[in-house]
Parts: sequence; C-alpha cells; structure tokens
Amino acid sequence: MKKYILSVDGGGIRGIIPSIILAEIEKRTRKRVAEIFHLMAGTSTGGIVIAGLCKKDKQGNPQYSANDLVEFYQKYGSYIFKSSFLRRSIFSWLNCAQYPHKNIEFVLDKYFGEDILKNTLSKVLLTSYDIHNNRPFFFKSWREDRNFIKLKDALRATTAAPTYFVPKYLKINQKEMVLVDGGVFANNPAACAYVSGKKLFPNDEIILLSLGTGRTDRSIANSRRFGKISWIKPLLHVMFASSLDAVNYQLNQVIADKYIRIQSQLKIASPDMDNITSKNIKSLQQEAKAMIEDNQKLIDKLCDFIS
Repeated sequence: MKKYILSVDGGGIRGIIPSIILAEIEKRTRKRVAEIFHLMAGTSTGGIVIAGLCKKDKQGNPQYSANDLVEFYQKYGSYIFKSSFLRRSIFSWLNCAQYPHKNIEFVLDKYFGEDILKNTLSKVLLTSYDIHNNRPFFFKSWREDRNFIKLKDALRATTAAPTYFVPKYLKINQKEMVLVDGGVFANNPAACAYVSGKKLFPNDEIILLSLGTGRTDRSIANSRRFGKISWIKPLLHVMFASSLDAVNYQLNQVIADKYIRIQSQLKIASPDMDNITSKNIKSLQQEAKAMIEDNQKLIDKLCDFIS
C-alpha cells in the first residue's frame, strides 16, 4: 500500500510559492491536498501551509484550499511583517525581534482559532527548537502527549525565526519550553517527515513530495566589514539554507525513485523572508509559475502516483 508524505520548507513570505504549486496539484488531481497526503510536515511558513490545508471545517472537510493559502500570504503578509522604524533599528536587536508577535498571533488565531493538533485531517509534523532545553522539539498530531496543543501555538513556535519574532513560551506536560523556528536545524523537514513516515507506516511504500520556497546564490562576501550585530542576519540565512542540499542528497540516495523535490533558484524575487512589497509578492507568484513550468515532469510523476 502506498502512503503519501508532503514536506514544505521554511521561508517566510516565500511560502506563497509552495502554496501556488499545491494549488496546481489540487487543480490537476481534483482533490484537496489533505485527501492526498497521509502525513504532512512543515517548518516555519511551511508549517502554516500544511496546517492550513489539514484544518477541518465544521462538517469535517478541508476548511482551506491551497488557493486560500495563497490569499493568506497576499492579504496578511504585510500585516505579519509590519514594524515601526524604531523596532527595525538597532534597538530591535537588543529586544531580539524586528516584528511584533501580536500581529502574527492575531492572524493565526483568525485562521486556526482554538483548533488543536489532534483534529487535523492528515497527520501533521511541525518542527521547532527548544532553546531552554537545547534540543529539537516536534509537534506531532498523532502523539497523545502533544496532540492537545493548539495549532496556533504550535505555528507560533515553528515560525519564531530568531531576530524576526520573539520565542514562543509553552508549558507542555508540566515542562517549560522556549521555542524558536525549526529552521535552525531543519529548514527542509523532508528527512524528519521520512523518518516519521517509516515509523508510522512501516510496511507501506512511501512517496515523498518535498517543496522548497526558492533558493538564492546571494553571497555574504562583504562579511569582513560586518560588526557583531551585522553578522546575525547573514548567518541566519546561511543556517536556514545549509541543510537544504544535504537533506536533498540524503533522500535521493535512500528513496530516489519515490522522492520528488521541487525547488528552483529565485531569478526575480527577493530571497528575504520579510520582503512584503506588492512588487515582490507578484515576483514570487511569477517564480512559482516558472517553477511549475520547469518541473512539469515531476508534477506529472506525482499525479501518476496518485491516480
């Protein structure tokens, strides 16, 4: 029996790219994403994408389509990454956050309300890192000791990118945790998804679709002129990008014929996670369409698997 797994990378506003790709898959298969994939994993913005597609409505059907998630980024991206000049200034570094967490929490509450991990249509895996206990933490909808957690709280944790948003404080099973973006160790959560899939479905054939949010070849060649504060963001980008190729290589070695990775170099859009200008939103949409065009064979392969 075949089990389908979806993995979506982190990338801030660039989450619009995998959302558009998934909308194309929904269009071709005439199925909602939650009807196709048995397990979905996401890091940071990828977590918002997969959680949104797995959320039930009152009738038990998928509440949001992939196109709804595209609209999410178009409508609320500028609100999530809205900040005053003072907060963006040097003082923001002292406070460790460029953007107010209340904005993203308002949007997450609007979309996910009081829903909990247990109620998702497919099994959900969200990555985060507990800086209080110095270890990765995974929100898993199938684990009884964690599935009572609210989706909005898990998403707030997985999207808490250092320097962008303050960490999320949670008490889980009487244990205090200070959680930040899972991108610090797994910006591409495909390997985490595969390992969980093997444990959940040990006797089944696994088909894994991994979606990127666009990559860049931007260098940090001017690093010699960086002071301590100026180093933070470039190093964060390096940290988030470094695992992408490693995970891709590993999975290609393990399940090459059942592993589909869709990712492309950004040509016109900004790689910045918080570039929410209308021009860049349009550029990201163009990048997504180009990515679909360049990966027609891979998308056809997936749709053949599904059918």
